[in-house]
Amino acid sequence: MTPFERYLAVLDGGPVDFLPRLPILMQFAAEHIGSNYGVFASDHRVMVESNRVCAIDFGFEQVSTISDPYRETQGFGARIVYVRDGVPRCPQPPLAGNKNLDALPRPNPLEAERMRDRVDAVRLFRELDGQKYSVLGWVEGPAAEAADLRGVSSFFMDLVDDPRWVCELMDVCVEVAVEFARVQVESGADTIGIGDAVASQVGPEMYESMIQPREKKLVAAIKAMGAKTRLHICGDTTHLLPGISELGIDIMDVDHMVDMPTVRRTLGDKICLAGNIDPANGVFNGTPERIREHVVRAYEAVGNPYMVTAGCEVPSGTPVENLKALCEPVQWRE
Repeated sequence: MTPFERYLAVLDGGPVDFLPRLPILMQFAAEHIGSNYGVFASDHRVMVESNRVCAIDFGFEQVSTISDPYRETQGFGARIVYVRDGVPRCPQPPLAGNKNLDALPRPNPLEAERMRDRVDAVRLFRELDGQKYSVLGWVEGPAAEAADLRGVSSFFMDLVDDPRWVCELMDVCVEVAVEFARVQVESGADTIGIGDAVASQVGPEMYESMIQPREKKLVAAIKAMGAKTRLHICGDTTHLLPGISELGIDIMDVDHMVDMPTVRRTLGDKICLAGNIDPANGVFNGTPERIREHVVRAYEAVGNPYMVTAGCEVPSGTPVENLKALCEPVQWRE
């Protein structure tokens, strides 16, 4: 089987020869080819090269366009500062000092510099590798992008003090995310990741009344395009699982502080679970033997469908032998 065939087969219910691997690599990938995070985040050619080299060197089924949370934010008018060995920064969120949504630019994914760079990455992956790998496009979820535009602290206060306005802001974010996803799918992305990490910081009632319906709308739009969806919410999402179960996603990334059997019981046996070894203490500071044991335990705990990854991004400086252990083939089981 090709990596892409293996990936799709698991989502369709198997069987496969061994489990797909889809680790999130950013700074590690850049440094693996002798580059740095700043260039990786600003030049799609470096992103593509580093992902392809890592796919060959470590063995995994999906190449990715993830770099940082500020692709759409730059399209909305923010200035983004690149850092050599760190995540790009947004010194001044566009809505930090006002709530004028009418004055907020609506980015065109083919014209906004950083959004277009991600689209170009998708296209280049397909030009170079055809259908060998799954290609993961990416958009920010409604809460994450609203927080990027408003500032995290202000976003959380708005959820309490001005819920109608913040819902209008998230609606704008969903509209832009749908169009951004559409262009990526049309360019060759078979899966769209949705990053909504900030959602883990709200309670279940607020999530289900304000954020989840907008995530659900975004997921439905992406699936209508014919693409798969992969939800990534860092942190402890245990309290959000009932709402997540109704989103209609294909893959759920599970962070290390979440109990895998609980996720399976709540989400059911149709959603593919991915995770959930601790990226720091489990992968970075772990040993190959313990990493292999964790992957097998996680798989045994949840059964099919399952894919191998860490709870979040594999850190820079992770020993090569540890990432190889994480990506070591695990035989698929009935």
